[in-house]
Amino acid sequence: MVIPKKKASTKKATVKRSAVKVEQKINEKAVVETENLETNSSRSRPDIFDHIKGYVVPAMMKEFSYGNVMQVPKINKIVLNMSVGEGKDNPKAIDGAVSDLTTLSGQKPVITKAKKAIASFKLREGQPIGVTVTLRGDKMGYFLERLLHTALPRIRDFRGVSRSSFDGRGNYSLGIKEQVIFPEIDYNSIDKIRGFQVTIATSADTDGEAAKFLELIGMPFVRAV
Repeated sequence: MVIPKKKASTKKATVKRSAVKVEQKINEKAVVETENLETNSSRSRPDIFDHIKGYVVPAMMKEFSYGNVMQVPKINKIVLNMSVGEGKDNPKAIDGAVSDLTTLSGQKPVITKAKKAIASFKLREGQPIGVTVTLRGDKMGYFLERLLHTALPRIRDFRGVSRSSFDGRGNYSLGIKEQVIFPEIDYNSIDKIRGFQVTIATSADTDGEAAKFLELIGMPFVRAV
């Protein structure tokens, strides 16, 4: 009777050791996957963030004599807004605008509706009149990179953007006349040419600080004469 008990005890010990080894392998695999995920995520971050940290922030601190790095302006969000006047009568126009902004932003936009009725425009309360999307984080960074380095240079006879489109609170608005200046928009697959507004919301206290910040990032402002 003693021998079977020893065998049972030995068998349990073997199973326990195997379970420990399996658990160790699972933990090791989880650590490796986590490290790979962190590495990939760090590599996939927009380059513009590194440019801001390494060049823009030091330049702003020197220019405006900030006492703390937290005083340097930053981009809080970018809002894309596309008005679709014909949307009240043509639902397909809204679908086309949603498709365009989804392609441009990488996330699905929200349909904006009329807050009140306007008889002169034959507009009823609640009718769809446009689409909007708010970008933050990496999607914001990627969009800004494409805007500055790819889309704006494709505008015919482009000479820069106006410095007068700040709102007095450090936020800058830019009108895009044609969505097709972005290479990800396939001209043959859209239903019509549409423009939209880009609003860059910063934490700057003044328009002057915001303008300098955006200029250092790469915003091609028209040169003062």
